[in-house]
Amino acid sequence: MRLVLSLALPAALALLLSACGTPPLNPPRNQPAMADTPVRLPQTLTSDTVVALSFSGGGLRAAAFAYGVLEGLRDQPSSAGRSLLDEVGFVTSVSGGSLTAAYLGLKGPEGLTDFRERVLLRDGEAGLRFSLLNPVNLARVLAGGLNDRSNLNDWLERDVFQGATMGELLRRQRPVVWINATNTQHRLAFPFHERAFEGLCSDLSSYPVSEAVAASMAVPLFFAPVVLQKFPDACRQPLPPGLTSEHQGERDDLHRLRLALKRAMKDFRDPKAGRYLKLVDGGVTDNLGLVSILQSRVLLDTPYGPINEYDAATMRRLLFVVVDAGQGPSGDWGREVSGPSGVDIATAAVDTAIESTMRMSYAYFVPMMRNWERDLVAWRCSLPEERKAALRLWNPEWRCEDLRFAVTQLSFADLPAGDEASLNAIPTRLKLPAAQIDQLIDAGRRAVKQDRGVQRFSEAQQRGE
Repeated sequence: MRLVLSLALPAALALLLSACGTPPLNPPRNQPAMADTPVRLPQTLTSDTVVALSFSGGGLRAAAFAYGVLEGLRDQPSSAGRSLLDEVGFVTSVSGGSLTAAYLGLKGPEGLTDFRERVLLRDGEAGLRFSLLNPVNLARVLAGGLNDRSNLNDWLERDVFQGATMGELLRRQRPVVWINATNTQHRLAFPFHERAFEGLCSDLSSYPVSEAVAASMAVPLFFAPVVLQKFPDACRQPLPPGLTSEHQGERDDLHRLRLALKRAMKDFRDPKAGRYLKLVDGGVTDNLGLVSILQSRVLLDTPYGPINEYDAATMRRLLFVVVDAGQGPSGDWGREVSGPSGVDIATAAVDTAIESTMRMSYAYFVPMMRNWERDLVAWRCSLPEERKAALRLWNPEWRCEDLRFAVTQLSFADLPAGDEASLNAIPTRLKLPAAQIDQLIDAGRRAVKQDRGVQRFSEAQQRGE
């Protein structure tokens, strides 16, 4: 979400704040891990085909475009009378895209019918503060953020997710949904999934979905960070294997990432390192939500993770659709010597950092998927013969090498130039007119319909390939 904050901070105000103090804006709502904490239910085979999605940030603009993509997938046939929407098994999301991802995770494809009216056409800005002319609001910015949990509570907690907890996401077998925020202290993605909360020794199942989405959308300064508490005394799980196993030639391509993850996870378990973790908008780390997959690959240190072992053994085809509602180039500064203003250049600098990180994360993600496919094939072909026999009994056509991953990206740039310009002009707000919402939904549908990667995958599914 692009929100311009022009701040004037007088010395007198700073003195006033230091004298009076400011209470915490977002007290933590997570609980310590319990012995009987529920885990995700075992997978039940519905298809050997998986469609995975990533939804970018960008306010309701991103949420509506992502919803249009889902409806577009509903129109694309798969096999055995199913659609590609029925094959969605995994979604990773950031910021505004997390609205759509979490709603899909809670309701399933059949529950999307009211998403436009219940979420996209509602005013998510009704309770938000915007003015910086009020000294109280300036004080809030200095204390952490102009808005806190209470300003989004009615919309996210009551109207959108209706008190749902992450446990309800765990109880629905598919799709698996990762809502991504940013761990500001360790400069890492923080996905709201079981392993991340195991690191904090906290119970994911009781955590409100609205809080996870609020963390994913917590634009710095405009929203105060969402706070999680660490519970080192409640730890029951060891550190992930990727941080404890020995690596030959440690200084490989992933050495710095592995080191950062190791430091973060050890900090989570250290009572002397502080009690709290502060989370902001997931787009600060990666506005496509792809980095958390790489982090999980490093942490789990298995050929198949974060795909579970069951799916890794049985799947044949995976299509990963990256849905990008990011903005194109902004500003028209090359026509004259003067300008842009300080606010414009600051905003452009933030946008540049986000956009360049997105390009790099996607550029790295594609070869990572190829390597992941290769690792999976090698693992499947090395399974014990009795396991292979059981898989062939389940499916006589099963072959260890019969596995293909494909990646495609959908964005406004895939549409005609006039449509792209019009879509880029839609602001990344939490309140948009119905006409713009419908324009975005239609754009998502059309992007799916004309994407050759999606079409090839659909056609191959119908042929049984």
